[in-house]
Order: sequence, then structure tokens, then C-alpha cells
Amino acid sequence: MADYDLEALSLRELKKMQKDVAKAISTFEDRQKAEARAKVEALARDLGYCLAELVGTETKSSRAPAVAKYRHPENPALTWSGRGRKPQWFVEALEAGGMAEDLAIN
Repeated sequence: MADYDLEALSLRELKKMQKDVAKAISTFEDRQKAEARAKVEALARDLGYCLAELVGTETKSSRAPAVAKYRHPENPALTWSGRGRKPQWFVEALEAGGMAEDLAIN
């Protein structure tokens, strides 16, 4: 390991050295992770599995979109399922004296 006389370096040189050290640490960690992943993938392959099968990254359940329950009276393309935040057109219709049943999809 090289010995540096840190007292003799300028602030600019010290900051550059700090940046270089941070980059070296980051790339070292990335290389270590890549090596570890390769070893684990090889072991899984030797046992007849795919790494994704073992860690469960392939099985992602997706929720079906909610069915629309309300429709804008003038623009039928605007709908709302009744879940989450109320859309502005729904709030405005209620403030204008309308009722939620009036906007319901039959």
C-alpha cells in the first residue's frame, strides 16, 4: 500500500483522492456482489434450479383492475371504481347537488 503525506496535499488533491477512494469502494462492492451472485447461480444450476425459482422473484401476483362503478355524466370515458381518492368531476357533481347514485353505472 502506498504511503501518502496527506499534510503535503492541497485541498483539491485531497478531494480528488476522496472521490477516487469512494469510487474504488463502490466498484469493489459491485465486483464482490457479482462474484457472490455468480457462485449462488452456479450452485442453484448444479442442483437443477434457477436462482429466480429459489428466491421467488418470478411469482408476482397482480391484482385485477377494479370494475368501474361511477361514470361522468357528460364524458363516458371518465370512470371511477369507488376506490381511492375521488376524482374532481365526482366531487364537483356532488357539490352541485347531485347524488352518487346519479353517477352510478347501471
